[in-house]
Amino acid sequence: MKFTAEQIAGILEGEVVGNPNAEVSKLSKIEEGENGSLTFLANPKYIKYIYSTKATVTIVNLSFIPEQEISTTLIKVEDAYAAFSKLLHFYNQVKLNKTGVEPQSFISEGTKYGENLYLGSFSYIGQNVVLGDNVKIYPNSFIGDNVTIGNDVCIFAGAKIYSETIIGNNCTIHSGTIVGADGFGFAPNEAGEYSKVPQIGNVIIEDNVDIGANTTIDRATLGSTIIRKGVKLDNQIMIAHNVEIGKNTVIAAQSGVAGSTKIGENCIIGGQVGIAGHLIIGNNVRLQAQSGVARNIKDDEVLQGSPSLGYSDFNKSYVHFKNFPKIVAEVEELKKQIINPKNGNNG
Repeated sequence: MKFTAEQIAGILEGEVVGNPNAEVSKLSKIEEGENGSLTFLANPKYIKYIYSTKATVTIVNLSFIPEQEISTTLIKVEDAYAAFSKLLHFYNQVKLNKTGVEPQSFISEGTKYGENLYLGSFSYIGQNVVLGDNVKIYPNSFIGDNVTIGNDVCIFAGAKIYSETIIGNNCTIHSGTIVGADGFGFAPNEAGEYSKVPQIGNVIIEDNVDIGANTTIDRATLGSTIIRKGVKLDNQIMIAHNVEIGKNTVIAAQSGVAGSTKIGENCIIGGQVGIAGHLIIGNNVRLQAQSGVARNIKDDEVLQGSPSLGYSDFNKSYVHFKNFPKIVAEVEELKKQIINPKNGNNG
């Protein structure tokens, strides 16, 4: 799909300097720009590339004034980075704007769906499912019975949404993600074996949630596992049964949250963080990568380490840890001097 500089300027409310009919059909970095591509200049470190780029159109700040001849057509805006981000969002919407039900897909009786549904081949929709407007379900996806999905939701190929799950508006669920699998519930019996505890709850995902590829969110034993509004989950994350994650919290890849833990709002949790079960994590908490959390955390704490310590305490402790062999050697030398003072330096 091609767009002219004039059309793009209209979307961004910008001003064209150069050829308004210049056409682009792809995006590029400014240093890798080629004919027919659109790029942007926001970081002053990259100014040198605007004089050599072969990109057809470049988005720049209003304050930019070229100091030598350029061949690229400019679109001047208040904030080039924000404008390019807006354009990426628009481009993504156009690219993903598929509609229709493809062959070899299956919709069960009692399913209700809104306008502009896209259902890819080999996807399955269970009984009594409700889908809102502009729902995109890519091939090889599974939607279980009694699932409710809001408007403007995109479920990428191979995702599995188990029964009773509720998904809000404007959510994205990436490939390989499983929402609503049984929680890890087993009870030991007299024979020393483990009997399964039925997991009869569900998962609730509120509005504006993004879930990365191959992430798993387990259904509750009773009640609901809840992902609040605005949460962003990276790839390969494990959220156990009855966990609740507060709004606008972000969690990086390969982290795990054990059952019944409650995480507050606006938290930032780094990669490979492990959080034990039945804990309360406050609001605005920061957990550095690879931290292990085994206690409740108050609002605004910043922790690192396993078991996790206060961030500044961890850094101070790590200095001593690096010097530990030297410290041990000094202690051993002092012990020798105490046991045999003649070997020491008595002045």
